[in-house]
Amino acid sequence: MTKKHPGINTICTHSGELEDKQFKGAVSPLYMATSYAFEDVEVKRYPRYFNTPNQVALAKKMAALEHGEAALIFGSGMAAVSTSLMAFAQKGDHVVFQNTLYGGTSNLITEEFEKFGLEYSFTKDSKPESFEAEIKKNTKVIYIETPSNPLLTVTDIKAIAEIAKKHNLVSMIDNTFASPVNQNPIDFGIDVVLHSATKYMGGHSDILAGTVIASEEHIDKIFQLAKNFGGNLSDFTVWMLERSLKTMGLRVRAQNENALELARFLEKHEDISRVFYPGLESHPDHELAKSQMKGFGGMMSFELRDGLDFDLFQKKLKLIKSSMSLAGVESTILSPSKTSHGLLSPEEREAQGIKDGLMRFSVGIEEKEDLMEDLEQALKEIRG
Repeated sequence: MTKKHPGINTICTHSGELEDKQFKGAVSPLYMATSYAFEDVEVKRYPRYFNTPNQVALAKKMAALEHGEAALIFGSGMAAVSTSLMAFAQKGDHVVFQNTLYGGTSNLITEEFEKFGLEYSFTKDSKPESFEAEIKKNTKVIYIETPSNPLLTVTDIKAIAEIAKKHNLVSMIDNTFASPVNQNPIDFGIDVVLHSATKYMGGHSDILAGTVIASEEHIDKIFQLAKNFGGNLSDFTVWMLERSLKTMGLRVRAQNENALELARFLEKHEDISRVFYPGLESHPDHELAKSQMKGFGGMMSFELRDGLDFDLFQKKLKLIKSSMSLAGVESTILSPSKTSHGLLSPEEREAQGIKDGLMRFSVGIEEKEDLMEDLEQALKEIRG
């Protein structure tokens, strides 16, 4: 039987790479020019038009990773999100959003949409019927995030795609937490896939980038707005991102394995009141996650039992870093109420189920025994 797509590590390593025809180097050459010839050329290249050699090559790799036809590379995940949304929703249009979203996306919606004459509504939960209940005559887009940040809610991707097609809407997903290693939404019928490439795609906490993958038709529509917004990525960072992607399959699978073991460890711990991780059988969406994910990811959240100081706990950790972002090879932890969701009001966080004491844990590639030991010693320190 012929496979529809090459294996993930083969795509990561070889898809979209540029050939060094002059020196035969093993890696893609880097083209740093911001000015290209316009006479007697097939393509008039300009960085803001997303068509420099390195941008085009990386876009091919991104499209292959998500089983899409085409892709664009942006300067950040939010540049990809905002441009894509506004490409399909204009003044007077309505967008249905999942109730649990990355804080930056929520902030974009609540602070900026009304300025542009856009209407929106949030679902009451992540169930398919809740999305359909919010659809109006002027609805143009359904937007989901699964697993969600920071509570790891899992949404039925296929059901949402079917609802969107039924109502002639564009379906979008933030696939950052899963990464293409664990989940390919286009295979389930989603139209537009978004990533903060800063996270698992970059994987080393040294790149800021975003990407959008879709059909050629949808990417062209997004491009028409993107070229005016000017959110492209510099070619040096594009080159670094391509380098990082070569090991994404290896990194993410190691993080999957570590996270599952650590989630089981924390779930049984007397000092932990609750663990949010779709790989646990206790997770309400565990069976759904099994049906649409190849791995459960390296992200989880947990709460300490009452009476324990979550700020002090983070300070007592020695190996796990207290850090703002996620998905690097190093394990990190943060408080969503102070960082990723800090722009939301206490009431908005409460509506999403995000308590002040919630901690988001990004599991790295260290030895899991060392991570368990670090968690244990920190808990012992705050236990007194």
